[in-house]
Amino acid sequence: MPDLDLVFGGRVFCDLVMSGVAAPTIGAEVFADGFRVTAGGTATRAVAGARLGFRTALVGATGTDVFGAAVRTELAAEDRLDLRWLAELPDVHTAVTVALTNAADRSFVTYEERATWLSDALPAPLPSVGACHVGIAEGIPAWVAELRTAGTLVVGGVGWDETEQWDTAVLDRLAELDAFVPNEDEALAYTRTSDATAALDALAARTSLVVVTRGSAGAIAVDAATGERCEVAAPRVAAVDPTGAGDCFVAAFCGGRTAGWSLATSVAFAVLAASLSVQRLGGSAAVPTRAELAAAIAWHQENDSLPAGDWGRVLEHLQR
Repeated sequence: MPDLDLVFGGRVFCDLVMSGVAAPTIGAEVFADGFRVTAGGTATRAVAGARLGFRTALVGATGTDVFGAAVRTELAAEDRLDLRWLAELPDVHTAVTVALTNAADRSFVTYEERATWLSDALPAPLPSVGACHVGIAEGIPAWVAELRTAGTLVVGGVGWDETEQWDTAVLDRLAELDAFVPNEDEALAYTRTSDATAALDALAARTSLVVVTRGSAGAIAVDAATGERCEVAAPRVAAVDPTGAGDCFVAAFCGGRTAGWSLATSVAFAVLAASLSVQRLGGSAAVPTRAELAAAIAWHQENDSLPAGDWGRVLEHLQR
């Protein structure tokens, strides 16, 4: 057994989420119908990993300001979440994102400082880790490569490219990964393709396991080493806020692979977890619990709407 099931490294934000609203035009004012302050970014993935029953650690940084205090207070309340590598930096502003969201989409305004980006080194010795997820747009830290050499499954992701250049050189880093999980917009932009399946195949030529998330359309995946493919539709739900759904998916998928579940089971579990998260407001605050996921699985079983997968193993994990 590894010391930790999951490690998530990356940018940690304090999210100010306003729901039921779209970004205003210049000079205009709009009013939200809901508001929440919650940990965001990589913290959402870490909360999801812990809340779904996996021993999880978060690697990142906040400032010592009021926003950092809010993030740390929320994270400290989570069982199974190790914060020993969440640095607290004086004289640095915690990264803050204002999310304007409605049931269909969201817009973000973010302030962050370079000092809160992911460190290239961590204090040794590193623990043994089942799976580690990091963003790869700025490069892959040396400590992640060390974990991979020791047997950790390394999963990468990318975020929105504010330059909208989508530099294809980023894809050269996929050779340093065991799996890559972009959303559909990111996959299309980086591969210069026009549909998700073409993007999936282009990315699978660079790394062995690729999953493309598709929001309300679910997800598609391929294991290039075995040729296994799967496509999982998302259940129809009354969406409130899609913020953080992708982070919830990533955590659930990484957890499933660490637990030894099949590709189809891991993707289906991740789709289900994400579908529950969009029904509440706020990224990490909306992550479902193990009990909620178990209840959702039972409901879908009763209604004959559960995707293919080894749900017995999933329920055994959730009910531990």
